[in-house]
Amino acid sequence: MGLLTILGPTATGKTSLAAHLAFELNGEIISADSRQVYRGMDIGTGKDYGDYIVNDTPVPFHLIDIVDPGYEYNIFEFQHDFLKAYHDIISRKKIPILCGGSGMYLEAVIKGYQLTKAERDERFLNSLGKKTEDQLIEILKSFKTPHNITDFEDRPRLLKAIMVARSSNQCLLKKQPGSDPDGTCNDQPFPKIDSTIFGIDYPRGLVKARIKKRLEYRLEHGMIGEVEQLLATGITPERLMKYGLEYKFVVLYLTGKISRTDLFNELNIAIRQFAKRQMTWFRRMERQGIEIHWIDGRLPLEKKLQDIRILC
Repeated sequence: MGLLTILGPTATGKTSLAAHLAFELNGEIISADSRQVYRGMDIGTGKDYGDYIVNDTPVPFHLIDIVDPGYEYNIFEFQHDFLKAYHDIISRKKIPILCGGSGMYLEAVIKGYQLTKAERDERFLNSLGKKTEDQLIEILKSFKTPHNITDFEDRPRLLKAIMVARSSNQCLLKKQPGSDPDGTCNDQPFPKIDSTIFGIDYPRGLVKARIKKRLEYRLEHGMIGEVEQLLATGITPERLMKYGLEYKFVVLYLTGKISRTDLFNELNIAIRQFAKRQMTWFRRMERQGIEIHWIDGRLPLEKKLQDIRILC
């Protein structure tokens, strides 16, 4: 059967569907969520652990709670960790199910991004020190077409993206015929993995309603306290805000920059905009030739599973 993928925008019930599918097929879930990798960031990232219990049976999952907050986990590491989990699952003759809404993480597997671990070059970094952010963006574009405009969000992230792109280009040059490899570019290419992909789709108005209801619940059930606890461990407000959405706006509230009412209203809008961007990413994947079988999220669970079984 190969790899199955369940994707969709936030608040569409991906995890529950994937868990029930895994239960039926003797499968295990590999998370494709860029924030659920962090320990202690549970409510804000939507780690609904209860969704992984089906008929009183735990469904195994991977790539959740694997690094500490503050660590800068990246897509290169995700590919490495995905392959480790993927090969472990299939070695035990179980079905791997990739589940998430982080477009770049999903594409890194489905399209098989060929990435190279960036080597830190202090001399090169120093040469970038006096460049403006606009100049840095142009340097990045000279190495590659950026996959994600979030590379532009702040200077440290931009510098890191440049280092990764530069390392990749250097390794490509060393692999050309007649080159003289120095042994530093020994990254294994990411293998081609065929996947049957399912997307959960709701009418936009219903997604907005689900986002609002879920946000109300999370604010009433400990999300603010979770952020307070993370700050108490020594993570700076600036670092925590870089994780975006819930963490950004709750930090703004806790530091007195916005009111409780503004916290809800502004965060609700931001999550809705995020869901829209996710759908834009998935539609772009389709335009690039990736087939996504869309399932109406309003269908009963058993009907969704039946539709998937037919296509599998």
